[in-house]
Amino acid sequence: MAQKITKRNARFQQLETLLTNRTKRGRAGQFVVQGVRPVTLAVEQGWQVDAICYDDSRRLSDWARDLLRIDGPEHLALAPDLLAEVAEKPEGEAELVAVVAIPDDDLDRVPVPADFLGVVLDRPTQPGNVGSIIRSADAFGAHGVIVTGHGADPYDPRAVRATTGSLFAVPVVRAPSHREVMAQVAEWRAAGTPVTVVATDEDGDADIADVDLTGPVLLLVGNETSGLTRAWREQADVVASIPMVGAASSLNAANAASVVLYEARRQRDARRV
Repeated sequence: MAQKITKRNARFQQLETLLTNRTKRGRAGQFVVQGVRPVTLAVEQGWQVDAICYDDSRRLSDWARDLLRIDGPEHLALAPDLLAEVAEKPEGEAELVAVVAIPDDDLDRVPVPADFLGVVLDRPTQPGNVGSIIRSADAFGAHGVIVTGHGADPYDPRAVRATTGSLFAVPVVRAPSHREVMAQVAEWRAAGTPVTVVATDEDGDADIADVDLTGPVLLLVGNETSGLTRAWREQADVVASIPMVGAASSLNAANAASVVLYEARRQRDARRV
């Protein structure tokens, strides 16, 4: 039985906080997923869907009706103007959004096979950049993304949208600092996976194309404004730069991460030939 919401009551305000308030999103352990592809991937990848919000004043598509048949989620029938607010789209353009549970920030969620490729984002400031990097990580075969420090939230709606669903295909874990990540790296190494930590910086010691990225690698991408912290630079086995021409002095974090991830994929594909 669906709960009908036709005005901005307490339940609707709870939904609003998931969009705008990071602290309350964390306390609730939930975030909003908008769009057909992201919602579909969340379900296909087995994420826990806690609620489905939809417009019951319109004829729903087969896709939306199939989602409403899933056992477990709470059904919230929102007035069209309220659904538009939660979907962050003009009224009438969205028929359904999902409220999904945030998984535990456990570094063990990141698989570490022999060809491991992971990415660390250090204190990212822009949710869109976080989402774009997660999307690139998925596209180029990375096994996980780790966000360290107090930076943009990967469960911010802007970040989730920018992933275009890749958030649900690649494990994304938040960690307080480099200490927790490097402790995990030490465990991986002790277990027999010799992970190389490769930092990216405009003042790197080597061209990224000259760094061997075919083995197990953890790539470090710094803050958009200040780059990597000294602590992260000290942990890196290699500090690499991306060669550039023209007037640009640097790339933004999302572009830099995409270039390095592509280079890792290129090297790995070349080795297989």
